Amino acid sequence: MIIACPKETHINENRVAIVPSSVKEYLKSGLDINIESGAGINSYFTNKDYLDNGAKIISEKRELLNKADIIVKVNPPTAEEAQLLRNESTFVSLFQTLKEKEIIDIFIQKKITAFSMHLIPRTTLAQKMDALSSQSNIAGYMSILMGSACLPVYMPLLMTAAGTIPPAKVLILGAGVAGLQAIATAKRLGAQVEAFDVRPDVKEQVESLGAKFVQVEQGKDEGVGEGGYAKETSEEYKHQQQELIKDRISKSNLVITTALIPGKPAPILIPKDMVDSMKPGSVIMDLAAENGGNCELTEKDKIIDYNHVTINGLSNLPTKMPLHASQLYSKNISSFLIYFLKDGELKLNLDDEIISGSMFTHEGKITNQITLDHFNNEK
Repeated sequence: MIIACPKETHINENRVAIVPSSVKEYLKSGLDINIESGAGINSYFTNKDYLDNGAKIISEKRELLNKADIIVKVNPPTAEEAQLLRNESTFVSLFQTLKEKEIIDIFIQKKITAFSMHLIPRTTLAQKMDALSSQSNIAGYMSILMGSACLPVYMPLLMTAAGTIPPAKVLILGAGVAGLQAIATAKRLGAQVEAFDVRPDVKEQVESLGAKFVQVEQGKDEGVGEGGYAKETSEEYKHQQQELIKDRISKSNLVITTALIPGKPAPILIPKDMVDSMKPGSVIMDLAAENGGNCELTEKDKIIDYNHVTINGLSNLPTKMPLHASQLYSKNISSFLIYFLKDGELKLNLDDEIISGSMFTHEGKITNQITLDHFNNEK
């Protein structure tokens, strides 16, 4: 079987789905590896690096995709790429299924078996495959570095001959993987950090990193969804949440928002009136920009200035650190594929939670129920 890795075509995407060090893992599993020429160059991996590890370099994308049994990418394919895939081949990427109806229609027509790394279940067995966590970790780290670079104030407490400089105040909204990494990074830089999350269970994790956990008094299950994700909260809770965040945000220099609910638009945590209450020179880093943003004023993939408050809506922060982001993602992908590779062949046990949970098209049908319901409701 042949596994192919095309060069990413999305604007400003620097990652690659297979790094040279992963090639030998695939070879040991009985696969041949074809890499599109230049696929790794933006992640600082040359064609020679791949050749030295046993991969074959293919110059033409059509030839690359037509020959492949398995295609792996970071992003979904373009419509042109999808049409080049072999019928009944296998495709894997960070695919947001509710946003890619045109591509899914092509997959159904061509009977592509497609998997989304977004849909990998959060189980102990699947930890090595959890690309959302590996990439969110980088996003949380980068959000603090990029946000602090825009601040007009120091992050740490400084005692100088010219006087004492107080530490910057950082507020993290959402204490998932990205939020926890943001907390850790801000603390290392010496900031005073507070964190908010609808899930009371994360309080211990927040405090273990040295941040103060701020919370709304709530029922035990309020905001706690399946698999450790957040879920929609009651209207009463949302009102109390808004009052709490408004008080904290007006005192903060840097705000990082990370609140996402799988398959839904990001909840608005920072309406316009809250931004109006922020100090001039403050910064909002909105890590939920890809799904609309947690700030009402966020514009996807833009950095705007609103009344001297910077709102950063860049939606792909992991690509700012492409070498390590690619290494981690490549390991996630290889762990996933090798999990169901037997003697160089893909063995799809549809009763397996990891396989069935991450699959969204197979044998000409949509197999993911949320995706199917979404498109049926659009008709």
